[in-house]
Amino acid sequence: MALTLPARPDPVHEEILGSGLLPELSHALGGPFHFVLPERFDANLAAFRTVLDEAGVEGKVYFAKKANKAAAFVERCAHAGAGVDVASHGELREALGHGVRGEDLVVTGPAKSDQLLHVAALQGALVAVDSPDELERVLRLDPPRPVRVLLRRFPSSQPMSRFGLDDRQLDAALVRCAEAGERVRMEGFSFHLSGYAVQPRADLAGELVELCLRARVLGLQADRISIGGGFAVDYTSAEHWQAFLAAQRPDDYHAQKSFTAGDFYPYHSPVAGADALRAILAASPNGAAGPLADRLRDAGVMLLLEPGRALLAGAGASVFGVQGVKDRAGYGIVTVDGTSLSLSEQWFNSEYLPDPVLLTGGRQAVGPPYRACVGGASCLDSDLLTWRKVGFPVRPAAGDLLVYPNTAGYQMDSNESPFHDLPLPPKVVLNSTGARPRWRFDRRPAC
Repeated sequence: MALTLPARPDPVHEEILGSGLLPELSHALGGPFHFVLPERFDANLAAFRTVLDEAGVEGKVYFAKKANKAAAFVERCAHAGAGVDVASHGELREALGHGVRGEDLVVTGPAKSDQLLHVAALQGALVAVDSPDELERVLRLDPPRPVRVLLRRFPSSQPMSRFGLDDRQLDAALVRCAEAGERVRMEGFSFHLSGYAVQPRADLAGELVELCLRARVLGLQADRISIGGGFAVDYTSAEHWQAFLAAQRPDDYHAQKSFTAGDFYPYHSPVAGADALRAILAASPNGAAGPLADRLRDAGVMLLLEPGRALLAGAGASVFGVQGVKDRAGYGIVTVDGTSLSLSEQWFNSEYLPDPVLLTGGRQAVGPPYRACVGGASCLDSDLLTWRKVGFPVRPAAGDLLVYPNTAGYQMDSNESPFHDLPLPPKVVLNSTGARPRWRFDRRPAC
């Protein structure tokens, strides 16, 4: 019996799967592709903003651009007046080129290049300073206006983190900012936390609020904090997730590959997306008497967020054409027309677990389900999109399609490479309103 992990039902995706559009696109594009749904991005952004409004907290949402390279999502940020979190000169240039204002950018990442700092300062972007030497390089800039900075706090709860300023460095940085006068505008503090737990984020946010009050004594603005990302996406139900973890064994995977629960993204999260923000704002930081939302309001501190995956929940999928199938003892190996470089989880000693959907063009299932792993078109033995022996309703055949659901967040393009001189899968933007989805290229293909 095949081990399954069905994705949560999604009427919009089911409508697209049943529309007949995906086989036409596969034929027209001649290979794998991704489709993206900007309307879903809009809805997720609106949900985060609603939580801030309900809590009476002034805030700003920045889309973590690293989560997906599609231009469509940055364009939606520009249209909605949302911010974008960038970590390279290329990402900054892309955001500006698609209409996002410089003052709506936050520049994160460690040890930023001089070029990135220079352009960020000229454009009025907010720079999250990660180290003392980076602050000194900021102070050496000579832009026409003060450089907007946040000081990134080292998280003591994650002592192995490579990000942020420790207590001594932070004290010295505050003094340097105060001495710098009009060269910098120290607007507040930020942090980066791994994982998705609510209470550690509330605790550290409460600590940053106190740091803002300390910084104001030195004459610094210090009126905002950024809690970064880490808002989980709920891909499947608790029942399906718990059953999967309890049942999975090496025999469920090609080559007896072994995974532990800790190797996987938490595909079920009881608190996800905007609800995770709601829980953070309702939590009491470090045992305080009231919730974080009250502390922010009382101190006059604005809350900045940098979600990536959570803004992309349900906002796209990846489509691969079946090129061939071979039978092994008790299961098969399906080979598709792309590689696992376009499904990034496999390149982190992990597995993208939501079940792919097989589109057969109407061919009826005959006999028992067919168990098969899914391999890429490269010459590498390790190039598997899915090591798990998935239970397909019928034996796949050349020309069928496999649709991996909900891949917009970090899966589509984090590791894509034109290996074997295979072209990168294009992205198409679908408008799911109306009788049949309409599509366009996210970026015009080169002539």
